[in-house]
Amino acid sequence: MGYKRNDTKKDQKQRIKNRYNVTIDEENYRFFPAKKQIDYYDNEVNQRVAIYARVSTDNVSQTTSYELQKKYYEEFVTRHPNWTLVHIYADEGISGTSLRKRDEFLKMIRDCEAGKIDMIITKSVSRFARNVEDFVGTVRRLSEMNPRVGVFFESEALFSLNDDSQMTLTFHATMAEEESHIRSRSMETSLRMRLDHGIPLTPKLYGYTHNENGELVINPDEAPTVRLMFYMYLLGYSTKQIADTLIEHERKSYYGLLNWTASGVSSILRNERHCGDVLTRKTFTTSYKSHKVKKNRGDRNQSLYLNHHEPIVSRDDFNAVQRMMDNSKYGRSLLPELRVIDCGILKGFVTINPRWASFKAEDYLSASRSVYEGEELPDKDADSRQLTFKVAAGDFDLRGFEITRSEFFDSYRRPFVSFELRKVKFSSKCVRNFAGKTYAELLINPITGKFAVRPTDKDNRNAVVISKPEAGKLLPKDIPASAFGKTVYSLFGWNPDCKYRITGSVCENEGGIVYIFDIEDCEVLFKSSRFNDNNDSSPGAGAFQPLTPIGKHIRAIPEKWTTSFGKQFYLHELSFSDLDAMTKADWELQIKGQLFEPGKRLQVTGFEELRSYITNELGGITPKEVVDGRIES
Repeated sequence: MGYKRNDTKKDQKQRIKNRYNVTIDEENYRFFPAKKQIDYYDNEVNQRVAIYARVSTDNVSQTTSYELQKKYYEEFVTRHPNWTLVHIYADEGISGTSLRKRDEFLKMIRDCEAGKIDMIITKSVSRFARNVEDFVGTVRRLSEMNPRVGVFFESEALFSLNDDSQMTLTFHATMAEEESHIRSRSMETSLRMRLDHGIPLTPKLYGYTHNENGELVINPDEAPTVRLMFYMYLLGYSTKQIADTLIEHERKSYYGLLNWTASGVSSILRNERHCGDVLTRKTFTTSYKSHKVKKNRGDRNQSLYLNHHEPIVSRDDFNAVQRMMDNSKYGRSLLPELRVIDCGILKGFVTINPRWASFKAEDYLSASRSVYEGEELPDKDADSRQLTFKVAAGDFDLRGFEITRSEFFDSYRRPFVSFELRKVKFSSKCVRNFAGKTYAELLINPITGKFAVRPTDKDNRNAVVISKPEAGKLLPKDIPASAFGKTVYSLFGWNPDCKYRITGSVCENEGGIVYIFDIEDCEVLFKSSRFNDNNDSSPGAGAFQPLTPIGKHIRAIPEKWTTSFGKQFYLHELSFSDLDAMTKADWELQIKGQLFEPGKRLQVTGFEELRSYITNELGGITPKEVVDGRIES
């Protein structure tokens, strides 16, 4: 058997040898040679040639290089009689790390796709692309077209359609990309050293020119227009109204044109250099490849140079404009203010306006504390007071009895307010008790932990719409809270992921009415899925126990409610005795409140000076009045 197997293998080898030992019958055989492939070194083939040139900056020296490249390759093509120059595609002042904005390059690729080009000639791999992905992808794409398009890189003497050039081309592309990376890091280091060591960049800016030392000096022709913009905005004009006014009065822009826009005015009002300061690195480039610019929000070091050059407007006027612009996205661009009530039931309450975002938690705390100077701050926890009551003979001893909480009964017929991070809403009971008024004023007392709402008129700059008429009834309306929601949650120590609901108490006197809500008695609405997470360690989560489900939420109550039905009877009576002791002045529910200046008070240019300057700049024409955000004659 072993001999037979060896014999079989030997026979198989012989058959293979016989199969390949073939004599071709010339009379019955035809051979068809392939088309001659394009080769840069073959001048006998007619080829349609395109030239690609690129320089990365638009300065004078680079322009010289750019023109020399074009001229050189024009002559280069004429030395090859079988070549036809299709076009010279040239990008000037464009980086090679991205194909974006390389219009001529992209046009050349489209012409290749249209079959207009056989070969592209360029100076080097780095001129073609400095991004490995773009380079390899483009070269491969060109080689797969019909007809195929080759790229000749003169400096490297490489032709992309040669099979043995692929690895070398990829290596050169990698080196070109790394060169850009190193150059980018070097420029970044140089810029950081400059900006952080007293040499900030001061590019061209409307209102200024540069002297022989490169320093900013006021341009007497443009500075009055800059000041006019700031003064008009302080007086209440919108950026659109300012732009329209500049066009109407033929004020020229930086480029000498009459093309003012609201965004253009806004960019001038936002530039701190107009008040003499320089803030470095407002933006930064995220990647040397994409060149994407991102606003600097603490991602890179910044330096602020105060009083760097002569200002056009005062720093207080500039800061006032910034506050107004921050608040304008919520409805108005009026200079925001805090008002705190200094007496009565609402003592320590500070007004809230949902369109004003510039005030923080500490501003409200400072305003509220200001009216208690020289006094002991009120205690948030009224239950901690020691109760002393005198009772007559025969009276019941009601110690241990409690007034049951209304929250345990019909929750929708009681006056309450519900809070979310971005909106506030009152119950129907509240809004229908405001004598048909749909506008109200919101107030907060961070010292006592209370929130209040009282009806007001439309002309109150703090007014918000809390209801809307429908079918003869007033229905509650959502109040946007984006501007102040985070501040309220911070003041009350609430969890941003939760909704809160508080039942209120009404105070009325001679037509005045106000609802006061105590955050110590707030209920919390958790999302069901979140509450079921046993690993939840967010602030306040452990202080609540589930009560009843409401839609997709679970209603929860403060833990202290589980040990009682409500407020102790005598403590409840004490609150009424406190009210009885108040004077008529204390019962004044519509006190406007005194103005409170948070932090350092801004010395903003006065109304008359603003108005006078604007009138003079507009050729003696009295500016139209600004009423509620609109200009009226």
